[in-house]
Amino acid sequence: MSGPPVNTSTITELREVDTLPRPRPTIRNVAERAGVSKSLVSLVLRGSPHVSEHRRQAVLQAARELGYRPNAVARSLVEGRTHLVGALVANLHNPFYAETLDGLQESLHGDGLRMLIGNSQWDPAFEDEAVESFLELRVDGLILLGIAPTSETLIEATAYTPTVVVGERDIELDGVDIVVDDDQLGARLAIDHLVGLGHKRIAHIEGQRSSRCEGYLVAMRRHSLAPYIMVEAADSTEDGGREAALALLSRDPRPTAIFAANDVVALGVLSAAGELGLSVPDDLSVVGYDNTHLSASRHISLTSVDQPRRAMGRSAAALLSDRIGDPAKVSRLREIRPELIVRRSTGPVLS
Repeated sequence: MSGPPVNTSTITELREVDTLPRPRPTIRNVAERAGVSKSLVSLVLRGSPHVSEHRRQAVLQAARELGYRPNAVARSLVEGRTHLVGALVANLHNPFYAETLDGLQESLHGDGLRMLIGNSQWDPAFEDEAVESFLELRVDGLILLGIAPTSETLIEATAYTPTVVVGERDIELDGVDIVVDDDQLGARLAIDHLVGLGHKRIAHIEGQRSSRCEGYLVAMRRHSLAPYIMVEAADSTEDGGREAALALLSRDPRPTAIFAANDVVALGVLSAAGELGLSVPDDLSVVGYDNTHLSASRHISLTSVDQPRRAMGRSAAALLSDRIGDPAKVSRLREIRPELIVRRSTGPVLS
């Protein structure tokens, strides 16, 4: 038995009506729902203390019920600030930068600032593109992680945007603050440790930080080991570390220890040692730099120089917040002291 005929055109119309997007609630809607003026709603949303608690709660409840979100663009035009910070990172695949961002975000959040992230991948074109995007969004400040402002775009941006650089030391730009660790001390800690284990043929894989290589050279000469100096340049990747290590380990006599530019490069050294049938640390000791979470993995257990990443991120956030408040301050340098964390990748010379 069949029912009455169905008007399919009506159903189609209803479905179309149901799928139409609802208009976004406005500040006027919130004011009407709360029974107050638009200006009072604006005061509440800006966190003004000059509003009674009763009215403040009424406005916040109305905003929640309506699903109202303040217009950040309009607010920034009124305040002259966006409360946004652009963080440009040299390489997000490197855990050092990711872990530094954690400390940075924690502190920025506490200061009422939100962070936007750009990944340069060591490409100047990507760097400039990301910075242009940050500036178009009118960020209140810039933080450059592992990137020195050398391009025209970056240098121009630092001239009128509060900027802090993390991990790069040789910067001579007015009004740009710097947060670094003491690379030369870190290198000395690594070499002193290896020399204490009886190593003489200690090689270094040089990465982006020339100051780390300088620290290695100074430390080797201080131990009267200048004849054993071996340096191989590499990009700051695992593949780069592997290729550099294979080149070093093909020498005769080969090094008994390698001090790598960072933990990611050190992973490449471990891969090269495995390919050549060398045991770590019996045949080859390996030291990394940064003490990222990778180095502490049980199957890696990498001796590494610790840069306190979260502390560096928090220091950068504090400097930036301070500079946003007073852009005319002179440039400041914050140097963080590293320490050596010894694990199973280093051991005494056996032959």
